[in-house]
Amino acid sequence: MQTEPGPESRGAQPAAPAELWSGAWAAERLGITLTTTAAPVGLGLEDLVGVAVRRNPRRAQLLVSRVLGKHVPVHPLRVLGTGMRLGGLVRALGVGEAVVLGYAETATGLGHSVADALGAPILHSTRRPVLGVAPVGGFEEEHSHATSHLLLPDLPLLEDDRTLVLVDDEFSTGTTLLNTIRTLHSLHPRSRYVIAALVDLRSPDDVARMDAVAAELGVTIEAVALASGRVELPDGVLEAGQALVAELDTPPDAAPPDAAPPGARDGVVTRLDVHWPANVREGGRHGFTPHDPAFDAAVEEAGTVLAEALPEGAVHVLGTEELIYAPLRIAGAFAARRGDAVTFSTTSRTPVLAVDEPGYAIRTALTFPAHDAPADGPGPRFAYNLRPGAYDAVVVVVDEPADTPELFSAGGLVDRLRGVTDRVVVVTLPAYAPTPAVPAPNSADDAPVAQPQHLPAPLRGPAFGSYPAEDVAWLLKDLSDAELEAPTEEREEAIQAGRAHYAESLPVEYQPDAAYQALFAEALTESADRLAYAVGLVTEQVLALRGRETVLVSLARAGTPVGVLMRRWARAVHGLDVPHYAISIVRGRGIDEVALAYLAAHHDPDTVMFVDGWTGKGAITRELAASVEKANARLLGGGAPGGTFSADLAVLADPGRCVEVFGTREDYLIPSACLNSTVSGLVSRTVLNDELIGPGDFHGAKFYADLAEADVSRRFVDTVAARFAAVRTSVLSDLPGRLAALRGGEHRPTWDGWRVVEEVSASYGIGEVNLVKPGVGETTRVLLRRVPWKVLVNPERAGELAHVRVLAEQRGVPLEEVPGLPYSCIGLIHPRFTRGAVLADGRGTGA
Repeated sequence: MQTEPGPESRGAQPAAPAELWSGAWAAERLGITLTTTAAPVGLGLEDLVGVAVRRNPRRAQLLVSRVLGKHVPVHPLRVLGTGMRLGGLVRALGVGEAVVLGYAETATGLGHSVADALGAPILHSTRRPVLGVAPVGGFEEEHSHATSHLLLPDLPLLEDDRTLVLVDDEFSTGTTLLNTIRTLHSLHPRSRYVIAALVDLRSPDDVARMDAVAAELGVTIEAVALASGRVELPDGVLEAGQALVAELDTPPDAAPPDAAPPGARDGVVTRLDVHWPANVREGGRHGFTPHDPAFDAAVEEAGTVLAEALPEGAVHVLGTEELIYAPLRIAGAFAARRGDAVTFSTTSRTPVLAVDEPGYAIRTALTFPAHDAPADGPGPRFAYNLRPGAYDAVVVVVDEPADTPELFSAGGLVDRLRGVTDRVVVVTLPAYAPTPAVPAPNSADDAPVAQPQHLPAPLRGPAFGSYPAEDVAWLLKDLSDAELEAPTEEREEAIQAGRAHYAESLPVEYQPDAAYQALFAEALTESADRLAYAVGLVTEQVLALRGRETVLVSLARAGTPVGVLMRRWARAVHGLDVPHYAISIVRGRGIDEVALAYLAAHHDPDTVMFVDGWTGKGAITRELAASVEKANARLLGGGAPGGTFSADLAVLADPGRCVEVFGTREDYLIPSACLNSTVSGLVSRTVLNDELIGPGDFHGAKFYADLAEADVSRRFVDTVAARFAAVRTSVLSDLPGRLAALRGGEHRPTWDGWRVVEEVSASYGIGEVNLVKPGVGETTRVLLRRVPWKVLVNPERAGELAHVRVLAEQRGVPLEEVPGLPYSCIGLIHPRFTRGAVLADGRGTGA
């Protein structure tokens, strides 16, 4: 059995020492044994992979490929040759006309090389959505650190009966492959599938399961690999692996973000234009035709530019996550001009324990935040085995969507590479994106968008908002530099006159005096237990309905503190890291469809639960139902791979009786209603202004960083969360009854609040239900940012409304006691602009 692959069609592959990256150190400590059972090209498992320890509670070991160019620096021609050799095994099956599907992120480059060997087109899966490009399918990779895969072709690759060749770096159980085959076969049946990997580790039961699926579907499924065998794991290996991590690992977030590795340099960073044409595809995310001469020419030109720009010496070319094939080919072209001094690898999502020991497969690790707006937040991401001082230059190749400020930030990838080498060169390739075949969300009509657009990235603290980054991802556009505030009376007049929509501008932020702030603090202290109980009860209902994969989507901004608290409850009580996003919905305009497109691309829509603070009369509840139904039709057509969005809304308080999932139906003060941005992450209410929000943008909002000294956002959620332990027993004991009532239909909406509002509107001659704001929360908002006329108060609840009295006095608004009022209070917006009044310019303003 030879140690290294021999020459292949792209040239000789320089050998590496046999012991390098072997993984013997980890295998010995965990008791792992690799046994080769088949070696069709003369390579055993130990020639192809080493063993490392994952930072993953589901798997102890990671088999680190020594030939893939992912975690281990390898000569690029060796990587390309290995893929061609695997393609040769597929070709030997007599596949004829074929199309190749490579798996993101690891096997995108490998899939390309197999496709090269077959002269076949390729599509690779992706975890990056593209606005307006509807997925033709998706599937999950259960064992992976990042699981969701999308298929976004704009070429007709999957519609016919050509043999589909699925390429991955390894087969462990074959589950991901079966998920894919089932999904694609349901969309476009075909008669033959071939699966190809560097190593095949399936058990006999796994092989039998795949045969059973083939029989069930009436298809042929064949498998090839450079080596087959088994990984023998002793009992307790998972615990042993976790113990090794606990003993030896420094968590990625334990060191300061700008920390450099030992022996750090202070490398110079430069950009280099390699003249890549904008119309040449850089990869197979949307499909790639075989032997594209324009691509080959672009690769050769890039290799020439690198050779002319870089001095002699050791150079490492670093691809980034899914972007493997183009950087690999560029590295190959460069190596053809420079020889063996060139190596290649890419960044990774997979967290692995790094141990600087001979014979271990992962010797060093650079940790940095993600820089291409991933679904799972800002990171961390990793670059392995780049030893400081080993390279005279490192060339990092990214595509345009990944060329972001995060790439160059303190602690970002480029910054970390400066500690490895004296020279960091950044090469950015244009990212091919097809013209969307469906209208972009938020567009004014149903016409297709003319230009390709990518989904924007979420915003996170501390760059936007005062919540920690893990608490919420804001699906909003930052409008902090825009002048949007208008005097309250002027703004109210324009809104009621129909000259402006309330979401086109912002009210001036109310800044409370010391006495009012003291009322907030008192209300928070007195209500913390009651709020914690409501948070727990509503969160438990959501988890019962949506399961452990729940995704919380709060309606910014009143819903966002509640979403933060619900996420914290799920973590404190169940150990779940529930994703939480904040999204905009605008009365009369609907929900932000670009944000929904982002969610659909990153999560199963069936797992989403919308969250708000409270209900009033139910206007937003109705808006949510209508706009989500419309968005499902526009964005998802017949549905995403997991389903469509449900307009279910979970709230802390539902005095309007217009939702089924709630903490309470009492109308009491939720202290976050007392203030504006200073209790909601320093974020303004959302903005939908055509001058600032384009068809492919999220709705907007401002970050009031200048109000940081007055911010109590964290104080609010920290105070309530501190009471979770005290109310946990009560919540869990009351939960069965609440769930039984929910499932039995006892909590169906009655819309009592809407009827009350209609009666009040008629009784006071207002004639417009949107000017009647029932409930403590809505009344408070009227007093804070509208032109209030009067406040109706239930005398039996007057003792709980101290903050309402203070605000009313400050605004000169009379309080009117109404015995038997179904709410604690109702705020009435001044109707003077809706009664046929005439402005100075002579235009009528009657409704």
